[in-house]
Amino acid sequence: MKCPFCGDAKDKVVDSRESGSGDAIRRRRECLSCGRRFTSYERIEEIPYLVIKKDGRREAFDRGKLTAGLHRACEKRPVSAKALSNLVDEVEQMVQDSPDREIDASVIGERVMERLKELDKVAYVRFASVYRQFEDVQEFMTELRDLLETRK
Repeated sequence: MKCPFCGDAKDKVVDSRESGSGDAIRRRRECLSCGRRFTSYERIEEIPYLVIKKDGRREAFDRGKLTAGLHRACEKRPVSAKALSNLVDEVEQMVQDSPDREIDASVIGERVMERLKELDKVAYVRFASVYRQFEDVQEFMTELRDLLETRK
C-alpha cells in the first residue's frame, strides 16, 4: 500500500476492524517513512451474475425486478410474502450456483413458472401470459387447458 502523503510503500497496520455495514475491512495504517497515518478499505470484488435475455443481451441479475414481477402476478391472491421471498431466494441461489456467471432468462422463467404453478394457479397464468408473450387468445386457452388437465 503506497502512502498517500510521501508515496513510500512501507507501512504497518495499526488497527483493523470491520466497517459498519460489514461489507469491508477498515485498516488504519502508519507509514514507516513519514510516520503519518491513513485509512484503507478492503472489499470483496463482486462480479455480477448475468442473465442472457431472449434477444441475446446480457443484464445483471436483479432480485428486485424478479420480486416486483412476482408481486404483480400474485396481486390480490392468497400467496404470502414469505412464499414469494422463498421463491426469489431459490431462484437467486440457482443463479449463483450456475457454473458460469451467466444463465439464460428462459431457465429462470421456467423455474419461476414451475414453482408458481405449485403456489397459485392464477398467479401462474398471469406470470406465464407475460413471460411467454401469448400472441392470441388461442395460445392462452391452450395453456389454460393444459393447466386444467394437470389438475385432474
